[in-house]
Amino acid sequence: MLAIYGSGGFGRELVAPARAALLRAGRNLAELAFIDDNRPAGDDPHFSAAVPVLRLEDLRDGDEYIVAVGDGRLRAMLAAKCDRIGLKPFSLFAEDYIEGGEVEIGEGAVFAARTMVTASAKIGRQFQCNIYSYVAHDCVIGDFVTFAPSVCCNGNVHVQDYAYVGTGAVLKQGTADKPLVIGAGAIVGMGAVVTKDVEPGAVVVGNPAMPR
Repeated sequence: MLAIYGSGGFGRELVAPARAALLRAGRNLAELAFIDDNRPAGDDPHFSAAVPVLRLEDLRDGDEYIVAVGDGRLRAMLAAKCDRIGLKPFSLFAEDYIEGGEVEIGEGAVFAARTMVTASAKIGRQFQCNIYSYVAHDCVIGDFVTFAPSVCCNGNVHVQDYAYVGTGAVLKQGTADKPLVIGAGAIVGMGAVVTKDVEPGAVVVGNPAMPR
């Protein structure tokens, strides 16, 4: 069984790539299900019987999961619940995902359509990289980081745990000696152009990005 934890908008967006991943692995499409704590089991107005909604306790040790939640801290909490009952994180890569050499990616990552990691990048656990986003050379991405669509993360950028980078944001290239750093839990607003380090927990917006 492969369960998508969360049947909201992002969860529903992951149905097609999850089905494609199952087919590539020679698995049955009937293995796919949702887990949703806010909807009764068996009730799914979007996919009905095609993608059933299960309770977490319906899954068995060794089943796999994807957390379809953009908030990194909530994603960490839901992943921990799954891990405690013996579920295994599933890394989902769209069919057109592109990866260069010397790339390390932690478990439970989601790379949506038209995403890329170029070269010599290290990415932590449960990273979400939404459509049209990329991670360039020599970047270090922490655990439970979220990139919304069309994020441009240029080379030598370090994004720490739980940071959220909004749609269309641009992270200026750093250097090997002085990488650009997005601090833990920081939020980079939609369309922001980040030219300087962002403090942990800060919210920055605009061009150039400034604290809100």
